[in-house]
Amino acid sequence: MAKPPIGLQLYSLRAEIQDDFAGVVTKLAEIGYAGIEPFGSPDNLAEAATLYKDLGIAVPSAHVPFPSEENRARVLEIAEAYGLERIVSGKGPDDFKTMDGIKRSCDEFNAVGQWAAEHGLTFGIHNHWWEYLQVDGQYVYKLMQEWIDPAVFFQVDVYWVQVAGPNPAAVITELGGRAPLLHIKDGPASNREDPMTAVGDGVVDIPAIVKAGEGATEWLIVELDRCATDMMEAVEKSFRYLEQEGLGRGK
Repeated sequence: MAKPPIGLQLYSLRAEIQDDFAGVVTKLAEIGYAGIEPFGSPDNLAEAATLYKDLGIAVPSAHVPFPSEENRARVLEIAEAYGLERIVSGKGPDDFKTMDGIKRSCDEFNAVGQWAAEHGLTFGIHNHWWEYLQVDGQYVYKLMQEWIDPAVFFQVDVYWVQVAGPNPAAVITELGGRAPLLHIKDGPASNREDPMTAVGDGVVDIPAIVKAGEGATEWLIVELDRCATDMMEAVEKSFRYLEQEGLGRGK
């Protein structure tokens, strides 16, 4: 079975790209990253898209502002510039604190999913810890599976799942084909505030997670929200771990 390619969520290097966007992205290509997942609504959209293409770096998806009525035109501009098939977004913790809030959020996700499909896109939801907590004795993510159209996919952030409590490998097995993109990060997973580590240096069972996603995972996307060590070094170490352990592949 082919190993999934390894990408990087560029949010990991949000500070570094402020000073030298082209240099940082070129370094990622030299490391061997097969893909970049951009974030936000960048001012240098055309320049970034050209650079990725010139370096032979795929853009499998992008984190975009939540596609509300006000910013859907901009989301489409981003998707067109990068040649996207998938867009990813999410909602905050206050949207998942009650059953009514969860249902309302799911209805919004369904509406965005339908809108995306009308424009040749597939919409996905990126999680933090709050979607994997319980409300009224039920796991939020299980309710989301029930209430969200199957055409909307889940981009599982494995670290936040583990911080919340569930076993990420079991969650990925449960979601199956609904989770084609995995966010791979590592760290102590003891609380929300601890700095993360390079992938392979923390407590998250990355090999079990990759195995659980066999046949469904299309991309392993490294993301480190913060790190106690140099971020570029951690990003490179994460790639080397995934590649050398035979969990994923580079360019």
